[in-house]
Amino acid sequence: MTLAGFARGVVLSWGWRRRLTAFAAGALAALAMPPFGLWPILFISLPLAVWLIDGAGGRTPTRTVLAAAAIGWWFGFGYFLAGLWWLGAAFLVEADEFAWALPLGVLGLPAGLAFFYALGFGLARLIWSPGPARILAFAAGLAVAEWLRGHILTGFPWNSLGMALGQQQHLAQVASLVGLYGLTVLAAAILAAPATLADDGGRWRRAGPSVAGLVILAAMAGYGLWRVPTAPSPTVPGVALRIMQPNLPQDAKFRPDNREAILNRYLALSDNGPAAQGAGVTPAGAARGMDGVTHLVWPESAFPFLLARDPDALGAIAALLPPGAVLVTGAARAMEPLPGETSLRFFNAVQVVDDEGRITGIYDKVHLVPFGEYLPLDGLLRRLGLRQFVHAPGGFEAGRERTVLPVPGLPPVAALICYEAIFPGAVLPQDGTRPGVLLNVTNDAWFGETPGPYQHMAQARLRSIEEGIPLVRAANTGISAVVDGYGRIIASLPLGTEGVLDAPLPEALSPTIYARLGDVVFWFFTLSVAAGAMTARRRGRVGRDERTGRP
Repeated sequence: MTLAGFARGVVLSWGWRRRLTAFAAGALAALAMPPFGLWPILFISLPLAVWLIDGAGGRTPTRTVLAAAAIGWWFGFGYFLAGLWWLGAAFLVEADEFAWALPLGVLGLPAGLAFFYALGFGLARLIWSPGPARILAFAAGLAVAEWLRGHILTGFPWNSLGMALGQQQHLAQVASLVGLYGLTVLAAAILAAPATLADDGGRWRRAGPSVAGLVILAAMAGYGLWRVPTAPSPTVPGVALRIMQPNLPQDAKFRPDNREAILNRYLALSDNGPAAQGAGVTPAGAARGMDGVTHLVWPESAFPFLLARDPDALGAIAALLPPGAVLVTGAARAMEPLPGETSLRFFNAVQVVDDEGRITGIYDKVHLVPFGEYLPLDGLLRRLGLRQFVHAPGGFEAGRERTVLPVPGLPPVAALICYEAIFPGAVLPQDGTRPGVLLNVTNDAWFGETPGPYQHMAQARLRSIEEGIPLVRAANTGISAVVDGYGRIIASLPLGTEGVLDAPLPEALSPTIYARLGDVVFWFFTLSVAAGAMTARRRGRVGRDERTGRP
């Protein structure tokens, strides 16, 4: 069968075959995401999506758009189900309480997110026209849908299509110009272009978009090769980082009654590792002491107790730290009730502890995880017997704004707790201070050794490229890493291992274009490709009217 014949079969498919094709194409697209990284698979998946939109029909323009939206939903459902199935692992951590809701998380979230792709396919069909310009319509529709997915209802831009290119070292450098959503426009246009190879018409009309896409892809790679130097990034003088990765399971062992065992494990593990001379990774058991370490970093939710209210724990930390060194750690904290209330208020925080056991700096997480850290429609859902995953009475409260975390001996720090690192353009302090380091503490133990932690790491790394700011990442079960402003991994600890990582801190780069302009370039790209698609659509209508003699 020829490519044209295969494409015609997809265009003319109907009923369950059409829906199954869309679902399979979406599921196939998920292989482009980490840890698989098979992004060329989108050269197959996205042309299938274009041919399915070609076949969307109805008796009226409205029904045609709705038919395209329906097929977009099936594509999105396949994509998100195959790409986010690992979220189900969180429901099994406390299976006796949450296992019943596993289908809601594994099927319900992908079904909801799929409506964004339904919107994207529908928008594309609104400005659709036969021929190469429909690739521009497709790119514009998906780009708008992905941007909305990253902002509506607190946003969830996980596995945005641009990550297919954003995980590649040199292709990802374009994110310093256009950000994740700009990469999404480029990915959709470039990787859907082979759909026109099955079109009627001359050779250039059929092959032109694919050739143009390959040229753009080569230009992106060339820009990346030009931008990333061969030499290592210069480092901040006097800073010797140690990241502790305890690999502590998110199970019944992480309880207040195990407080002493957990703290002792952290202290013993932190005391293992080479005196920081360059980057190194040391597994548990190779004791070398804390000599030379200036900044010790522990992951999110490090303690099953309130650190600020435990003087013994603070004293033990002070005894571990060399003179002048500090610990930066994730640690829940509590504040007294507001007037008229009786319950403590809990915050998911990063805290800085000095060598005398004093807490000298605090950042409270601003962007909380729905259902994980707080319960939307709290009163209603609690009456139905639901609660958030994290054991905090009433859930966590959100911090007021993203602020600089003051850490002695470091440049200004932008702390990012858990999935705060996945939001492009929303990782810097809101007062306009440009930080010298992005500090991401997280606990991905909820998801075990699944694709989730790899995807999380890739997205955090892309923030470094977008902003030109190094990333220091401490993850309970991994992946912990130090990344420079070009997205190069200086040192890392793999998923599912216990150990410490010693590394210097790379210096931040000058502000990137994306850091200066944010999503302005993305919207310029999106509106430009949409305008190109609409212009082609109008010209096609005029041409048809002239041929038929319609006024």
